[in-house]
Amino acid sequence: MTTTRQLRETDRTRHRRLREQGSLDRDVLDAVLGAGFVCHLGVTVEGAVMVVPTVYGSDGETLYLHGSVASRSLVASPEAAVCVTVTHVDGLVLARSVFEHGVNYRSAMIHGVPRLVTDPEEKLAGLRCLTEQAAPGQWDYARRPSRKELAATSLLALSLDEAAVKLRSGPPEDGDGPDAALGLWAGVLPLRTTWGEPEPDPALPPGMAVPPHIAGSAGRAGGGQGERQQ
Repeated sequence: MTTTRQLRETDRTRHRRLREQGSLDRDVLDAVLGAGFVCHLGVTVEGAVMVVPTVYGSDGETLYLHGSVASRSLVASPEAAVCVTVTHVDGLVLARSVFEHGVNYRSAMIHGVPRLVTDPEEKLAGLRCLTEQAAPGQWDYARRPSRKELAATSLLALSLDEAAVKLRSGPPEDGDGPDAALGLWAGVLPLRTTWGEPEPDPALPPGMAVPPHIAGSAGRAGGGQGERQQ
């Protein structure tokens, strides 16, 4: 018998609107995070709110956020609470009335106070997590970071202990209401992203083969490596 892992509900993660779209299933959180590699980091810097897009990687317990040591958001965020969001748009919900229009989506919101990763081994492990989330196999294929490059890179670690998940899927919700008699088309316009064919660097020698781990991505769903959940 398997037991569903549950997210801890807090005042910041409690679903107050559209509660039916919320989920406390920890596996759903992992799937949402695994399906991408770009997040938005919300942080207060010098009294002003900044929302910064950045890459991330998740190992199931920790969210690693990458940036240059010169990034104001990354320098400031270890000192205060942040909010990280990840969103995937799966389609437009086109109803019979504009009021009922919507979006099919999967989203996650993580709250907490990140810590700056200083341990060299954890820093390498976190950067590997980032790299492998976006392009599995690339960490072992490409050159590893040098000491100088590591020194010029900031890595934040944010616990997944306080997180919220919301999802919507399916058709419009006005099919059994008065607007159904309008005779208008309604439905979902799906949005799907896929990786295209690899485009070689013009500086490469002619005829260099594309590595299998990159060539194999062509035609697959874009984003991270998590399975799509609806």
